Amino acid sequence: MSKYRVQDGALVDGGPLTYNDDVVRKFTIAAVIWAIVAFSVGVYIATELCWPSFNLGLPWTNFGRLRPVHTSAAIFAFGGSTLIGTAFYVVQRTCRARLWGPPALANFVFWGYQFFIVMAALSYVMGFSKSREYAEPEWHLDIWLTIIWVTFAVIYVGTLVKRREPHIYVANWFYLAFILTIAVLHVVNNLTLPVSWFGSKSYSLFSGVQDALVQWWYGHNAVGFFLTAGFLGMMYYFIPKAANRPIYSYRLSIVHFWSLIFIYIWAGPHHLLWTALPDWTQTLGMVFSIMLWMPSWGGMINGLMTLSGAWDKLRTDPGLRFSVTAVGFYGMATFEGPVMSIRNVNALSHYTDWGIGHVHSGSLGWVAFISFGAIYYLVPKLWNRDGLYSVRLASWHYWIATLGIVVYIVAMWVAGITEGLMWRAYDSHGFLQYSFIESVVAVHPFMVMRLIGGLLFLTGGLLMAYNLARTIAGTKPLIPGLAAAWPVLGAAPAGE
Repeated sequence: MSKYRVQDGALVDGGPLTYNDDVVRKFTIAAVIWAIVAFSVGVYIATELCWPSFNLGLPWTNFGRLRPVHTSAAIFAFGGSTLIGTAFYVVQRTCRARLWGPPALANFVFWGYQFFIVMAALSYVMGFSKSREYAEPEWHLDIWLTIIWVTFAVIYVGTLVKRREPHIYVANWFYLAFILTIAVLHVVNNLTLPVSWFGSKSYSLFSGVQDALVQWWYGHNAVGFFLTAGFLGMMYYFIPKAANRPIYSYRLSIVHFWSLIFIYIWAGPHHLLWTALPDWTQTLGMVFSIMLWMPSWGGMINGLMTLSGAWDKLRTDPGLRFSVTAVGFYGMATFEGPVMSIRNVNALSHYTDWGIGHVHSGSLGWVAFISFGAIYYLVPKLWNRDGLYSVRLASWHYWIATLGIVVYIVAMWVAGITEGLMWRAYDSHGFLQYSFIESVVAVHPFMVMRLIGGLLFLTGGLLMAYNLARTIAGTKPLIPGLAAAWPVLGAAPAGE
């Protein structure tokens, strides 16, 4: 056995080192499949909002049952598969250590997580739900997810413990915060009392305003730690790797991490402004939301400035273009969120489609785009290809998806402001000037615009799936000169 190993395409001293990339490949393929599912269901329910007859008069296809299928597929299936897959990839490279435990353990996380997603989606369609935002699965599926998540955490922490690098790279701190915080949030928010052994119904252990506060402590921090911290870990690894540049400021990345972790956890009450929640709690949520501007924009600046001296790569690397655009959307969404948490703004925006526009500027512009960038980087590496099947197709994906996002969020912003103004308009006698149905009619054109934006985004996703399938089907090795040496070196990690 040779005393050399492959890292970043070069032979270096230190003995043979192999990585468990099989599970990363599985999560990457699953992420692409779930992306198409999530976007397709989103387009269908957007069609239902334009023309209700698309409900088909069936219980399984109505908006109320398909909407959590869309959100769960987008957040937990597509986003979760991307996060777990990239976490396994990044922790091995930055620690120079193979995943802790036997490969079967990592495979258990993959197959167990996919089983949870499928069963949750089926339960929504069948009408089983706790009716809690981002936490709809009933108690038996919650227990199963807890087992999977704890296994994931053990593997990740175990890999950090046995690392060969003395330093823990900042991306791992963000991934670790995502893993541990989501575990706590999931367990506390899903403390329930089952009333059926078959899992058809359970009731929260909390009640009234306490239940609402616990739910949005969970809901907003699911956004903060699942949809923000985990993907920031992705940003801190894949942008420097794709740009072949060091992070602009490593010190700023550490400040970004600790300030974000401390502040985000308190911002949940801004979802409950103008409710029965005590005023001081509402104010606390508003203040901490505004404070989030600082770490959020610090991270955005750090990500963008990493491109200093390498901006020309955006012309030739569509994956990097996705990642950098994602950071821009991250900055925009983290500016808009604190603005919407201010009471007077919230009085206009709450319960309107403005919130939908905000959510999708973050989920499509930030989460999906940073995921696309990572996936475009990973696939050639994981399958030993010398590049994507078609850079042009990836560029078409970028421009079509970007246009789709812009059409979508602009339509929702205008619809939301229209709704807010109509709902609070009074005539000279002090009566409401418009009925609710009049506001529905008024925003119908914007619902159609949203559908068009969603169709564009789905079209881009289909182009990506085709491009990646053709890339995987190729035969050219990434580093042809080392191909003959790989049997001697052992199963060398792809592209590393």
